[in-house]
Amino acid sequence: MGHITDALLHLHGPIIYGVVAALVFAEAALFFGFVFPGETAIVIAGVLASQHRVSLPILLVVIVGAAVVGDSVGYEIGRKFGDRLLDTRALRKHRDRLGSAQDLLRRRGAFAVFIGRFTALLRAIMPALAGSARMPYGRFLVFNALGGITWGIGFTMGGYLAGTAFEQVAQWAGRVLAVVVAVIVVIALGVWLYRRRKKEAQETETAPEPVSVPDLREDLREHQHDD
Repeated sequence: MGHITDALLHLHGPIIYGVVAALVFAEAALFFGFVFPGETAIVIAGVLASQHRVSLPILLVVIVGAAVVGDSVGYEIGRKFGDRLLDTRALRKHRDRLGSAQDLLRRRGAFAVFIGRFTALLRAIMPALAGSARMPYGRFLVFNALGGITWGIGFTMGGYLAGTAFEQVAQWAGRVLAVVVAVIVVIALGVWLYRRRKKEAQETETAPEPVSVPDLREDLREHQHDD
């Protein structure tokens, strides 16, 4: 998963739309959500949008569209293959979670499709379970679209705002750092001047007093007077 994340962060231009759409679509349509949660892809895409590497409005349309279409494909797969799908090797090791998802679908009906959109495992299997249970597609589509819109816009905007906030914090931190460095330099200069003056004052206090030289002319005058 780390390799996919790194690859996304280094993408540029329209290819970002295609890669993110493919990841979101494959999450439910091909059960790719067991390997790479879709919200990771769209949060990263939101960060890239904050860096102006893609258009945010176009990105939102692409993500929501891929989510709705991907779930619809997952629904058709479940409707066609039914319980045989649950016996596949990819799903067999998730028996307990599948049982919980089926129970949620029985209790909540179409609303479980909306709820499932916000959990990685349920997002991958809930459309297929709804199709397998022969839920009317119209009802499924309504809650699928509501979940896709809420999930897609919510996580994408979360990444976008996080990326914008990070840039603002970085700029703010750079300014604060410059001020701190300037203050440190001023304080260091002040301490150096203070110590220098203090040292000069101490040297002045400890210097020996000048020895007075007798005035020889005065002594000569005294001797002449005595004579």
